[in-house]
Amino acid sequence: MGGGLKKRQFVDHIRVYARAGDGGNGIVHFRREKYIPKGGPDGGDGGDGGDVVVQVAANTDNLTHLFYNSKLVAQAGEHGRGREQTGRGGKDKVVKVPPGTMVFRAPEGGGKVERPEEELEMVADLTGDGERFVLAAGGVGGKGNVHFKSSTNRAPQEHTQGTPGEEGAFYLELRKIADAGLVGFPNAGKSTLLGALSEAKPKVANYPFTTLQPSVGVLEFRGFSRATVADIPGLIEGAHQNVGLGHDFLRHIMRCRLLLFVVDTPGSEARDPIEDLQKLRTEIKLYSEELAARDWLIIANKMDLDGAEERLGHIRARFPKVEVIPISASAGDGVDGLKARLRELIGTRPE
Repeated sequence: MGGGLKKRQFVDHIRVYARAGDGGNGIVHFRREKYIPKGGPDGGDGGDGGDVVVQVAANTDNLTHLFYNSKLVAQAGEHGRGREQTGRGGKDKVVKVPPGTMVFRAPEGGGKVERPEEELEMVADLTGDGERFVLAAGGVGGKGNVHFKSSTNRAPQEHTQGTPGEEGAFYLELRKIADAGLVGFPNAGKSTLLGALSEAKPKVANYPFTTLQPSVGVLEFRGFSRATVADIPGLIEGAHQNVGLGHDFLRHIMRCRLLLFVVDTPGSEARDPIEDLQKLRTEIKLYSEELAARDWLIIANKMDLDGAEERLGHIRARFPKVEVIPISASAGDGVDGLKARLRELIGTRPE
């Protein structure tokens, strides 16, 4: 398992165990000083236990750190002390997670979860920077005997124990937040396109699965509007059944408002672009009818290569109701036009 992680260097879903701190106990104690040998009760309260908290941090983009430390334990509260001193509260365990992290309550038994949105109860959807969610609340400190004194009970022996902290198993899943998602088979040119559209610098190479983790680029438009586009690992046939990168790919486009289907127009990788589009649409529909109903465009890439114009005509004839935008991401042809169209469709002013 460790070797697989080293290869991918990216974790976007993981099961964690959270254990909040127990509350400290209240104590039985009486005031004893040089000239007050039989003072009254002064047993202090126990401190509250620390919470286990997940907090969104905009500079975090994956859950890899939790792979090595999936047991999250907060500090217990200290017991009370004499002179009515309350024990120190336990320190919270705060874990940073990326925007787009969903939290599900997981069964104690463990096991792999393929579709958490269908199998598990979602308890939080964390999208905003600084947003917090308490996985497990700390226990409450107990009461010291000072609370039990009365006119008839001047030397109370009563006190209460702190309550235990909450605990439980949770499943965290990251779904990248982007306005649009680039969808396509490996080597369709998605990474090159993202680099051409934005300041993102995704890895680009001529072999399948160059992209092994989602990469989000920010498109800055005139008038201070902007949009985000996600380059997501290449889809392959059978992805809805978790073949290949499967669900690792599909989960990240669930938040996108617009899907951009990028195809190798001339079939330079010995593929038929129309057949690719049909397979892509089928995989998405089998995974989620809701996702398949989103707005979508066809980005006809690699138009600088031989045979592209003829294939472009075939694509438009096969999908007459779908907007087709021809470009060459590597040469930069048509990229400005595509960017202008994206501004019209998904450009928003930042808050």
